[in-house]
Amino acid sequence: MGRKRFQSQVATGPATVRTVADLAGVSIASASRVLNGLGGSPELSARVKAAAERVGYVPNAIARSLQAQRTGLIGLAVADIGNPVYVQMMRAIEAEIADCGRQLLIHATNANAAGETELLRGLARRYVDGMIMSPLRVTEAHLNALAKSAVPVVVVGQLPDDAPIDNVRADSIAGVRLAVDHLVDTGRRRIAMINGPLDTVPGAARDTGFRSALAARGLAPADVEYGDFTFEAGLAAARRLLERSGGTGDRPDAILAANDLIAAGTLHALLAAGVRVPHDVALVGMDNTDITELTFPRLTSVDLGAAERGRRAARLLLSRLDDGTIGPRRETVPPTLVQRDST
Repeated sequence: MGRKRFQSQVATGPATVRTVADLAGVSIASASRVLNGLGGSPELSARVKAAAERVGYVPNAIARSLQAQRTGLIGLAVADIGNPVYVQMMRAIEAEIADCGRQLLIHATNANAAGETELLRGLARRYVDGMIMSPLRVTEAHLNALAKSAVPVVVVGQLPDDAPIDNVRADSIAGVRLAVDHLVDTGRRRIAMINGPLDTVPGAARDTGFRSALAARGLAPADVEYGDFTFEAGLAAARRLLERSGGTGDRPDAILAANDLIAAGTLHALLAAGVRVPHDVALVGMDNTDITELTFPRLTSVDLGAAERGRRAARLLLSRLDDGTIGPRRETVPPTLVQRDST
């Protein structure tokens, strides 16, 4: 009779705990304890595990997560999963949480502020245990949604100092100063910048840093172009800059790009125009991604510690999941300049 019932259940759907229990000749409660790692005699455990393997039993992760009130998933929300900065960050986070048996769920937000706030509100469904978010723009709606989030969130990026949110940030202003000082120290005086959107957190910080660093060295910007944080935008902005500068006497002798993607586009535009790098124009990027070693010449770049920011964010989130009473924490990763052939 039990055998017929087993055959019927296998035929009508996936194996269940009852299926395993029937085949092993034990109670459902006993089979459940063994399958959930809660013990049983060696003989009982062997019978249950053999039955589970025979019928292809797969534990119901949803039911387990409901019982434990944990999903084992951590969310990561970034603007562009193809950007090498976010790839570095993602790898570091994934390695950190894997040690705790957790998995990473990636969201690409396309830097859409409304979509990001809706994503934060959607955390009420608790499909992840916590989230790491790196928004390019931080609005009041972001701050309100973060404050009301149903699960812990760590923000990688700049937040207001009084925001009660765990936060890991780069020091873009100090990073730009490293780049400007390096260019000035190598004899450059007409320094231009190609930046991303000024209404973004990194765009605003890098613009401020550029102007203040030049002023500290008694210089003014030779030119500034704004676009997006992409290769195509860097290419287009560099072409505009070259067209505007006209003859070689007016051309900048150095360009600071707000990230490595912009720098790569800028390098293409310069070389296509017959401008030698670094002989005619020195070029510095930011983020120190893998791109820097793939160009010719190789790019000097400011390392803003993307991987380290990811690691720290993961550790902050994991510690908050262990203890939700901890007060909000803020960490800053210092920049370093990595010199290569483009300067």
